[in-house]
Amino acid sequence: MVSHGWMLATVIDMPVESTTRLMLRVRDTMDRRYAEELDLEKLAGVVNLSTSHVVRRFKATFGETPHQYLYRRRIERAQWLLRITDRGVADIAIEVGYDSVGTFTRVFRRLVNETPTQHRARGPVTPAPSCVIRAWTRPVEQGDFGEDPR
Repeated sequence: MVSHGWMLATVIDMPVESTTRLMLRVRDTMDRRYAEELDLEKLAGVVNLSTSHVVRRFKATFGETPHQYLYRRRIERAQWLLRITDRGVADIAIEVGYDSVGTFTRVFRRLVNETPTQHRARGPVTPAPSCVIRAWTRPVEQGDFGEDPR
């Protein structure tokens, strides 16, 4: 028998990370880096899975694809910035990860059902528990994602 100096190790009693836990890692990465250019290869690399597996498992876990989650997350952040700052719509669009104000406005209107300017005109955010604000202001895409859960 020829020895190549390789050491073979057996994995015994090593915990396997659940799929839900892996998808939480992907979602946490998007939450932290939402303004960056994140593609499926980068997200799949976070959990060492194929891109198609990440898309299927993410949708099964959270009810939307990673892409849908990312653009919804960006719009949630933009909603908050529009209501608490007086910065321009173009600046906010760039800050939350959009290269084009037109694309930002189109996605914003699709998810929030009003333009960024109309959203800002409603006035500053009133203090409320963050869980209530998140539940009430979470964008819901009309038509593509089923019924509005509210």
